[in-house]
Amino acid sequence: MDYDKNKRAIRIFDTTLRDGEQSPGASMNIEEKLNLARQLARLGVDTIEAGFPIASDGDFEAVKAIAQEIKNVEIAGLARANEKDIYRAYSAVKFAEKPVIHTFIATSDVHLKYKLKITRETLLEKAANMVRYAKSFVEEVEFSAEDASRTDLDFLKIVLEEVIKAGATRLNIPDTVGYATPFEFYNFIKDVKTKVKGIENIILSVHCHNDLGLGTANSLSAILAGANQIECTINGIGERAGNAALEEIVMALNVRKDIYNAETNIKTSELYRTSQLLTYTTGISVQPNKAIVGKNAFAHEAGIHQDGILKEKTTYEIMTPELVGRQSNELVLGKHSGKHAFKERLESLGYLLSEDEIDKAFIKFKALADRKKDIYDEDIDSLVAKNSKHFEKYELKYVNVVCGDTVTPLAMVKVAVDGDLKTSSEWGNGPVDAVYNSIRKITGSNCAVIGYEVKSIRGTTQAQGDVSVTIEDANIHFTGRSAHTDIVVASAKAYINCLNKHYVYNKNLENISEKECDSVYRA
Repeated sequence: MDYDKNKRAIRIFDTTLRDGEQSPGASMNIEEKLNLARQLARLGVDTIEAGFPIASDGDFEAVKAIAQEIKNVEIAGLARANEKDIYRAYSAVKFAEKPVIHTFIATSDVHLKYKLKITRETLLEKAANMVRYAKSFVEEVEFSAEDASRTDLDFLKIVLEEVIKAGATRLNIPDTVGYATPFEFYNFIKDVKTKVKGIENIILSVHCHNDLGLGTANSLSAILAGANQIECTINGIGERAGNAALEEIVMALNVRKDIYNAETNIKTSELYRTSQLLTYTTGISVQPNKAIVGKNAFAHEAGIHQDGILKEKTTYEIMTPELVGRQSNELVLGKHSGKHAFKERLESLGYLLSEDEIDKAFIKFKALADRKKDIYDEDIDSLVAKNSKHFEKYELKYVNVVCGDTVTPLAMVKVAVDGDLKTSSEWGNGPVDAVYNSIRKITGSNCAVIGYEVKSIRGTTQAQGDVSVTIEDANIHFTGRSAHTDIVVASAKAYINCLNKHYVYNKNLENISEKECDSVYRA
């Protein structure tokens, strides 16, 4: 897309795969990250922050895989301001057509005193030296002043000027703890934009958190003040209350051109699809009243609204559902459909599968079509997820439950553990509880189930039950998700998914020193 010369170009730096993944229960494996990266490229983001390579071997490999495959998009890796982090980030992003190293260090007095325990002078020297070190590897270096919105502005200007001299090509001003207010942040960014020496040819970026619900508002205020890059995430996912939501920022610029006179490279028709893919991948649902991508964002129930919409859509809709990709999600696919039509639909949904993967998914599609009259996009998501390739220590082989209002539920479950089939039968307070008791006995898991949610993928009796389960171990959360026409089977598969993630996480920990895991600060 060529930007309109009469409008300001606003770059979209997507950090869904880095900051977004830091949401409790949102951890993704390499394949899941890669699939989302493909969709982000289709969406049209300018930069994909693919991860934090020093955090784990898995994160390093994910960033590397994304850098190797995704073309025509900048791939960024996050690094603290130290040589080990920066070299690790470079080692992952160097395979990209457009590599970016994003290095950061806190600049606020509260962080300097209590977290870093260094002086302003030491910080200044370290920030400049590490930008210079990163610049020795790649052309594009972004520097983030963590907790910038609570940093003394005069000191922040000095820091920014020094890192520009050291070679930084982008400056990021994060509202790390979501403390700023829109008018205040506008003035803050305006000061940075107009008073920092050497900033004329530098990309000025902001990264706003949503602790006070102001992430999007602060980002838009920053655009008015002169920022030309926004760091954001799909669905606003991220640390604590999350980040500024990509879809909200993009559509605000799109709908209110009269105010912002700015545009992005985003293909708005891909917004809803991207939101749905992230939801399915992480198991973190979007609230129904969420702007742009929520279930009710284009729903009208009040009689007055319905009357207005029937007469003229613009009475109660400032944008069309089609503009953000919210066409009817009913697929004209059924048991008589052929493989060619199925393959084309997979491609239209953003899946890039091998012929073998397509064949396996098609077999499952035909089996599902025999049980259901209608097949929807969400059903296809489910089939592809079931066919995804990732390590599975545990594999559910068989579930049978006896239950009713006059009997105590009894479940018989068979699970393959490293390929070795094991069987258990246990009672429970309900069918799902009985199944989970059986799985616990087989796997020896003592993780507590702290979240369990069932919803219908489509509101009919033929719908698949979509089950999301969250378990906890040592204050770490793991979320699994599965869909099936039998909700007990879906519940079992979702629980097994949790246990596999828990196992992989613990195996990864064995390869990471305690020192590397400790104090992993993020912008």
